[in-house]
Amino acid sequence: MKNYILSIDQGTTSSRAVIFDKDAHVRAIAQQEFKQIYPKAGWVEHSAQDILGSVMAVVAEAVVRAEITAEDIAAIGITNQRETTLVWDARTGKTVCNAIVWQCRRTADYCEKLKKDYGDFIYEKTGLIPDAYFSATKLKWILDNVEGARDRAERGELLFGTVDTFLMWHLTKGAVFATDCTNAARTMLYNIHTLKWDEELLKLFNIPASMLPTVQPSGSFFGYTDKSVLGSPVKICSAVGDQQAALFGHLCVKEGDLKNTYGTGCFLLMNTGEKPVKSSNGLVTTLGASLSERPPYVLEGSVFVGGAVVQWLRDGLKIIEKADDSETLAESVGDNGGVYVVPAFTGLGAPHWDGGARGTITGITRGTSKAHVVRASLESIAYQVADLVDAMKRDAGVEISRLAVDGGASKNNFLLQFQSDILNCETVRPQTVETTALGAAFLAGLASGLWNDTDEIRETVRTGRVFRPDMSEERRRALLGGWAKALRQTQTR
Repeated sequence: MKNYILSIDQGTTSSRAVIFDKDAHVRAIAQQEFKQIYPKAGWVEHSAQDILGSVMAVVAEAVVRAEITAEDIAAIGITNQRETTLVWDARTGKTVCNAIVWQCRRTADYCEKLKKDYGDFIYEKTGLIPDAYFSATKLKWILDNVEGARDRAERGELLFGTVDTFLMWHLTKGAVFATDCTNAARTMLYNIHTLKWDEELLKLFNIPASMLPTVQPSGSFFGYTDKSVLGSPVKICSAVGDQQAALFGHLCVKEGDLKNTYGTGCFLLMNTGEKPVKSSNGLVTTLGASLSERPPYVLEGSVFVGGAVVQWLRDGLKIIEKADDSETLAESVGDNGGVYVVPAFTGLGAPHWDGGARGTITGITRGTSKAHVVRASLESIAYQVADLVDAMKRDAGVEISRLAVDGGASKNNFLLQFQSDILNCETVRPQTVETTALGAAFLAGLASGLWNDTDEIRETVRTGRVFRPDMSEERRRALLGGWAKALRQTQTR
């Protein structure tokens, strides 16, 4: 019986493979980190071979750990870091340069000009605010700066894709060149109203249409893996951007449902149903995952540095040895001692969109200890999410009483309690925090017939812990006021 789903979760700092059984329980996990490449200040790259090699390794390891074979797998689901841009040879699969990661700011100056000249035009079509975050300017940069790339692209020799497309192309030995609507919607080349690649945007960025993959529903049959991958061909039945995967993993399938993922960045998404909500507060409008040709609309706010601030404490400042130490140190002091950290390492994302901002630490005194800096760093994650929630409440015109959470940093109890306090709402962590991989698995399982509908799945999903607010309004306002002051000292405009 094909009772298992293999979820490939290709993230910014690591690749994971997770095997889920029919009860949505984790049977096995394998994970492998890979190198982050920083050629210049603000530039971020990955080796495409590192991405592909790590995925192949963890897939093989997870299957062995689960003690299953390809014959037991109903389908594969793929979820991926979004916006990260790859260009490769249509014949050999070899990339023309390193992948340009979503965090990379090399096109920031160009995007500022775009915002002035074409900001409204781009937003009306894509729901996105012109920013170096999205794929289009990364792709244009590759074509303009890699020797021979534009000529080869115009001859039809090069292909473009986000990580999902690149992986599917290689897993199928070039038989599948496709993406889903959630990834397409993050390129700044896809019209979220017509659900097509937009000819006017392709002309604006000078992108040959022949480079672009076919777009399918997130939960649909994409093709079979080559038998060399797992010994026998296996169906690929979902491809979905990581944040939309997490939204679906929480079963936020109704209008008004809301989740936040604490990954490398923070990503707050609200399902707004059949109608796109236009933001007046620095959020973007995008598409959600579904099995139908007409996906739901989503309101999204993205913070560039969320859980990555903990990595910085560990690897940069070296004031903690492991991520778990941050919780212990934060709780060792009664408050932040007046210290605020604004981790604008690669600029500020939503709702501020200040690409020139850089990180600051304010309020340091002679009595400041490393525990205060660690606590302030964790608090900075919650403050950034609070800014997003405030913008979302104003855009959608709703009050928020419950926030579903996931991601690596959501394991930190101090962070989630502080998040609940600063938002004055319940923060709910599921029993399985592998929500991104779970969302891809749900979509693949539904598309392949392992599950009949989301109601059947819902019966298997259990809440892990609910954090409830326990902070006075006076203290909440004082802390938010201190954060606002620190932000003003950081911003360039």
